[in-house]
Amino acid sequence: MVVRAIGAVLLVLVLLGPSRAVAGPALVFDPYKGTILYQEDMDALWHPASLTKLMTAYLTFEALREKKITLKTKITVSKNANAQAPSKIGLPVGASMTVDLAIRALLVKSANDVAVMLAEAIAGSEPAFVRRMNETAKLLGMRRTRFVNPNGLPDDRQISTARDMGYLARALIQQYPEYAYFFKVTHLKMGKRRMRNFNALLRTFEGADGMKTGFVCASGYNLVASATRNGRRLVAVVLGGRTGNARNARAASLLDHGFNRYGWRALFGKNIDELTIQASLTEGPPNLRPVVCAKRRKIRKKRKRSVRKKKK
Repeated sequence: MVVRAIGAVLLVLVLLGPSRAVAGPALVFDPYKGTILYQEDMDALWHPASLTKLMTAYLTFEALREKKITLKTKITVSKNANAQAPSKIGLPVGASMTVDLAIRALLVKSANDVAVMLAEAIAGSEPAFVRRMNETAKLLGMRRTRFVNPNGLPDDRQISTARDMGYLARALIQQYPEYAYFFKVTHLKMGKRRMRNFNALLRTFEGADGMKTGFVCASGYNLVASATRNGRRLVAVVLGGRTGNARNARAASLLDHGFNRYGWRALFGKNIDELTIQASLTEGPPNLRPVVCAKRRKIRKKRKRSVRKKKK
């Protein structure tokens, strides 16, 4: 009886696929064939956090192809860009950098100020760029996405889904292969500062070659990760990880699972269940602030107390 029970448990685990995250949608798919290898709640609304910068990168690549800018074009730090919250490069108002360096800072450092610099350089203003982000999202089929800023800083109105992030990742891979090297950059050096890419899979997962991490308290830890093995490329989307390590482990599990499977159902095509993507954008994503950032608040309080004691 015990052996049978264990066997039943193992069978359930096999059918479930890769180990489930504590919370949050997940997806792994082939960006060329559009085939899903595994998914969980891929149409659930979620805050994208810095995954937003994938759209900023997409529109930057579009501007480069249209020759509105070049990689050598200098873009300037405005008051608006300088006022953005960290993570940021932190250059003073009036300073400048090339578009090439800006893209690297956007994807490696996840620099919020640089995202605004690119937005203003490409569209003339941040609001104009955001309008273009939303227009492009519709063109790419991202039906449940709304952008309100180019960097993903906290705003309850900024929402997306794992499927929509899949559409965006697929567009980046298929339409702009000439810029794929930007997503592989593991470190960025500016002056004496050496910044490491937040995407740890680039250092720990065999075949990893992109794409972007994201985090705000409301969303938890997000990741769009791509990897290539034996000429086959897959993309994993993980939203709502409780920790960075949990998110990374989840993405690695999804990719490993995907490389061992060759078909399930189409992510992009006529057989998409339209009912799953027609829900109102106002229904709202979950808020993970009390769960994800509770420990951070406790640590901060302890630090403040210890500082006060030392002063006394």
